[in-house]
Formats: sequence, C-alpha cells, structure tokens
Amino acid sequence: FEELDYCPTPIGAVSLRRRRDLKLDVDVFEIKLGDESLMTSLFTASEIALARLGLAALDDTPAPEIVVGGLGLGYTANAVLGCTADVSLIVVEALAPVIEWHENGLLPLGATLANDPRCRLVQGDFFAMAASDEGFDPNAPGRLFNAILVDIDHSPEALLDARSSSFYRPEGLRGLARHLKPRGVFGLWSDALPDDGFLQRLRGVFAEARAEPVTFENPLQDRPFTQTVYLARTKGDAAS
Repeated sequence: FEELDYCPTPIGAVSLRRRRDLKLDVDVFEIKLGDESLMTSLFTASEIALARLGLAALDDTPAPEIVVGGLGLGYTANAVLGCTADVSLIVVEALAPVIEWHENGLLPLGATLANDPRCRLVQGDFFAMAASDEGFDPNAPGRLFNAILVDIDHSPEALLDARSSSFYRPEGLRGLARHLKPRGVFGLWSDALPDDGFLQRLRGVFAEARAEPVTFENPLQDRPFTQTVYLARTKGDAAS
C-alpha cells in the first residue's frame, strides 16, 4: 500500500492509504485510526443506503436541509447530493485531516464534495454539537434540519471513543431529536446486525423507528455481509 497522509489527532493517529487490489483490479482507499480500519472504498453499499433510505423517509420534502455526521471517504454525503438537486447539506467531521484530504483532492470524491455549493464541510465534534443548544450550523445557531444521518462509530456498542457512549442512550437521542424539524428523520449506520435493545431505545424517544438490514457481497470473502441502517422519525407538528 501507499500511505498518502498520516496525522496525529486527539483520538489517535489517522492515516489515508491507497492500495491496489490485484484480484479486483481496482485502487482501494482506506482510512485508519491507529491500527483500526475506519472505512474502505471496497464496501460502500450501506453508507450509500444510509443517505438513500434517510431521504426516502422524508415524504418528498422540498429543498431538504440535511446534516451528515462523519465525512470519511464521502460516500454518504455524495449520495445525499445525488438524491435531490435542491438540497442544503452540512457535513460535520471531527478530524481536520479528513476534511483536508477532500479539499486537497487526495480522495476520489473530494473535489465533488468540496466544490459543490450545496455542501459545506464543518470541522467539529458531532456529539458535542448534538448535545448543545446551538446545534450543527455555526452560522445559524439553533437551526433545525429535515434529516440527520450519522456514520461515525462502528455501532451503538462499538465506539471509536468511549466519550460518545451517552449519545446512544435516551438522553443523548433526545438531545439529537431537538435539532430535527417535525417528522424529521434520524438515520444511523452500524457495522453490526440489528440490535433490538438499541431499537427499543429509539422507539422510546422517537415517534417511530425501524432497522433496515443492508446486505451486499463481500468481494474479499466471496460471501454476503449484512450491516444495518436505523431510521427514526420525530412527531409531526400540531397541524399534521
């Protein structure tokens, strides 16, 4: 492999690597945090499904206002932009090097996202923003959104940083829900199979919630692999 960049961060060293997969005859981009793999361009079906399922749950909302938590390789954000022409998107990423990789064109989708006027890349702690009154738009404190789609931790139980654990509990989920408009959608990516315990937590906070398994072919193991997209919706307003 070729290491394109390596940077220390508050939660560990993050690196961007490119390697050639001779079996598939493709370049593979990977982001690693220490020795832990965060994302690979070999597996993007569920990241794209997070965007498509999240926006499909919006009841044909015109000009939706969307937050994506976690930039990564950019597949969820790119899918949001591809779902509808008239969209306003904020992507919150805690690690400054990841934003720089996109802005400097080191990643295949980097120029697409960085140069799209509908998309704004914001460096910040997504979980702290979710818990705050100000929310996710530094230019408009308290702004509400139609959908907030999150792909940061491996799952609600497998975390990159233990400090985010409270987000997946009822209090943290209620904090997130405050930043959604009526009938707004919360979408969450998970590397694991559906978790009934977490689904019950969602149903205790939101008006409705479900888990959507996303199954795709694993080209390294030649077998199907299943990840999960959780979808939850806030209540409608008094007139709905």
